[in-house]
Amino acid sequence: MLTQHTETVLRPPAGDATALLDSLKRFIDHSDHSRVVTDYHTITDAEREAAYATCVAMTRHHSKSFYVSTELLPPAKRQAIRALYAFCRTSDDIVDQAAAGSAPHALAHWVNLVHHRATPHDNPVLIAWHDTVARYNISQELIDELLAGIAMDLTVTRYATFADLWMYCYRVASVVGLISMQIIGHVEEAVDYAVKLGVALQLTNILRDIGEDAGRGRIYIPQEDLVAFGVDEAEIFAHQRSPRFKALMRFQSARAHALYEESWPGIGLLNPDSSLAIAAAATIYRGILDSIHQHDYDVFTKRAFVPFLRKMGLLWQARQRLKRDFQ
Repeated sequence: MLTQHTETVLRPPAGDATALLDSLKRFIDHSDHSRVVTDYHTITDAEREAAYATCVAMTRHHSKSFYVSTELLPPAKRQAIRALYAFCRTSDDIVDQAAAGSAPHALAHWVNLVHHRATPHDNPVLIAWHDTVARYNISQELIDELLAGIAMDLTVTRYATFADLWMYCYRVASVVGLISMQIIGHVEEAVDYAVKLGVALQLTNILRDIGEDAGRGRIYIPQEDLVAFGVDEAEIFAHQRSPRFKALMRFQSARAHALYEESWPGIGLLNPDSSLAIAAAATIYRGILDSIHQHDYDVFTKRAFVPFLRKMGLLWQARQRLKRDFQ
């Protein structure tokens, strides 16, 4: 029976991420590996400052919603969170934008740089990211889970069940929230709520990007849901919006909305100087679901987004709800 609610907070098996990343080692050029582990570059203050400025520019360019939300953070935390965004964006682009057949090699090289804390002077994202990891003592286990999620895109193009998709969402989105909490501060009880929020955010991404992902041969919507709603993969590849497809989209949107609601109490468990930023990020990003609905579920020719004035309205709503529920 399909359900929009998930009572159990699922996590990948212990050691699974390590095994997945170890499988990439066969793609590493050994001469390049030797250079990475021995050639360390001492970063100057000017290079570090320029590196963080690059992360700010990347955040502003690629995610205006996230950029607006992170403006609400204290300066040091804002800088670190934007370095995290740039790191995630760069890691993801390595797989999505690599030339045909080169993605495994490119990701293996990137993972090698990350693991050895190598900081090439010409890679501002790594300069900023490694500085953030050191300043906030970011968990290597979480970093590996994130990289493992990106590695999944090398070989996995379908997910049989929502539980399977949940594991992917956990790695590429929930883990980002868990890392963020190491930067902004939280109590342990917030962790499960953060996992649900990450899944909600990634499911929103998936619904928005169905057409784009189909162009890469990927369908993230669980196969069990396609079957339940009678939607054939050929319809998605042909960009057809049948009544069945729209019903499927309504179900998935309702599932995402439910996860946003279930995750909300966790925002009250975050450091007070950062809770508004996270509330705003969640509320504004959730607005993408409304945009998808307003486009009559045309995720093939129209890209759903939240206009600036609507962002400001949602920010006000997030502030009011935060005051009502937690202050």
